[in-house]
Amino acid sequence: MGLIDDLKGKAQELIGGNEEAIKGGIEKAGDFIDDKTGGKFAEQVDAAQDAASGFVEKAGGEAPATDERQ
Repeated sequence: MGLIDDLKGKAQELIGGNEEAIKGGIEKAGDFIDDKTGGKFAEQVDAAQDAASGFVEKAGGEAPATDERQ
């Protein structure tokens, strides 16, 4: 098993069944950053949130959700 496979397995173990809670934390972190920066970097923060949430969904085995913010 390669390093990437090992890291992927560990991520799946950590995420396992907690996808919604983790994605909620990602959303709260992004909202905090938007609040502290006055929304100056909102587009970049949203992109990072989407990428992180997509990783959580993929690693957790969920089907990717559609972006509801658009």
